[in-house]
Amino acid sequence: MAEDRRNEEEKGFTVRDRRFSARKEEEKVKEKTGEALKEEAQGRESKEEEGPLPEITFINFIFSLSTSALIQLGEVQDPITQKQSKNLPMAKQTIDLIGMLKEKTKGNLTPEEEKFIDNVLFDLRMRYVKAVG
Repeated sequence: MAEDRRNEEEKGFTVRDRRFSARKEEEKVKEKTGEALKEEAQGRESKEEEGPLPEITFINFIFSLSTSALIQLGEVQDPITQKQSKNLPMAKQTIDLIGMLKEKTKGNLTPEEEKFIDNVLFDLRMRYVKAVG
């Protein structure tokens, strides 16, 4: 008996407004919901057309961080704003972040990954010095 009562409480209830004006509102909501679903599906289709995302690897992660640093250095156009602008403090922080990752992963990287992170750090640090000076 106690279980039946709990089941009834969990089910809840639905309130339906049967006035004429309420039916019109429900129809409008249903139409809008259908339109929103269509737009969402179109958005997903356009994202799928862009192609699959790259595999997640340490090198791709460092490459992503280095691209962010290049944008912050004003070397590469920001893909969102379509403008080149410098933010040197952020660039320094991103370069320092890559340096920290190098130190924290020391001894755990493949020779290819280690060479890549060394080259990226050298290049970014030289670009930063050039941008500051």
